[in-house]
Amino acid sequence: MKAGGAIELGESKSASSTPKIGGGNKGVSILDFILRIIAFLGTLVSAIAMGTTRERLPFFTQFLQFRAEYDDLPTFTFFVVANSVVCAYLVFSLALSIFHIIRSNAKRSRIISIFFDTAMLALLTAGASAAAAIVYLAHKGNAKANWFAICQQFNSFCERISGSLIGSFVGVVVFIFLILLSAAALSRR
Repeated sequence: MKAGGAIELGESKSASSTPKIGGGNKGVSILDFILRIIAFLGTLVSAIAMGTTRERLPFFTQFLQFRAEYDDLPTFTFFVVANSVVCAYLVFSLALSIFHIIRSNAKRSRIISIFFDTAMLALLTAGASAAAAIVYLAHKGNAKANWFAICQQFNSFCERISGSLIGSFVGVVVFIFLILLSAAALSRR
């Protein structure tokens, strides 16, 4: 308790102790913008790499061929759609990130940003995890379910679908940092 104008421990009467409005949050907002660009590039590359993955193998003759395409499995289609939706969201959220650089003390827009970032994190995690499970089955197979590993025959197909997971999981990690960064910026107020 303050008694008669006494100063509590840790307080001072100097003008330098007044909090800066948005001073420290400008750096956080710039880092937020950079992380959004990184996540945008990761999800874009993942969607393009998976969406253009296909391989054909001749069997006995040129007229009888086996093929592997990403849209043969609904999980890979979901992966492409999820990465595309998150990529489009990141393009639109760059405008909000620029707004946060200009007005570092915007509170409501940061709360909205955290809400939508969390939703996009959930969508991206679902798509990447489902695709990772199918990629694992493509590499290892499952003898009990009578699913054979196809990566011995479709090498380039498996390399591309495995590689497309990297950008998506980079996006997941970046979204976790974005959410923590926005929460830290809100708590500084």
